[in-house]
Amino acid sequence: MGLNLNDKKAVVEEVSAKVASAQTIVVAEYRGIQVSHLTKLRATARAQGVYLRVLKNTLARRSVEGTQFASLADSMTGPLIYSISDDAVAAAKVINDFAKTNDKLVIKAGNYAGKQLDVAGVTSLASIPSREVLISQLLGVMLAPVSGFARGLAALAAKKGEGTSEAAPAAEEAPAEA
Repeated sequence: MGLNLNDKKAVVEEVSAKVASAQTIVVAEYRGIQVSHLTKLRATARAQGVYLRVLKNTLARRSVEGTQFASLADSMTGPLIYSISDDAVAAAKVINDFAKTNDKLVIKAGNYAGKQLDVAGVTSLASIPSREVLISQLLGVMLAPVSGFARGLAALAAKKGEGTSEAAPAAEEAPAEA
């Protein structure tokens, strides 16, 4: 059953709101994928904070019209699933990871911050670690000199402590012999 005009306007408004705050949109053809596999893809996308939706292409074109993602309109043909995320790599990562396990999902195009991406661009964007991983790596790099300095001080203190502890028993033994 088709959508009436009010339903179409509501869909365009909903998707436009997601697009307005998005950094990345990835478009993939899903022809021939079983419903159970699409359900798993949707669950994965939801867990990653990715808005994933099958849309009529005309409604999707209207949603991206006048935005930084307007260049995607040329790629919007055929049965497509749209992956939209506020995180720069999440949309690409969800679609790319699923495409690795299911050859029927074919990545068509993507757009990151207004830059049109081809299949290779989407794949390379998906290979970038997530924001959380990058932050933890940065913190590890920042803490490395401090923790190294602390270990050095602890080793120095232990060495000094060993030197004084060996001298102290010798001093205690000397008066006992006299």
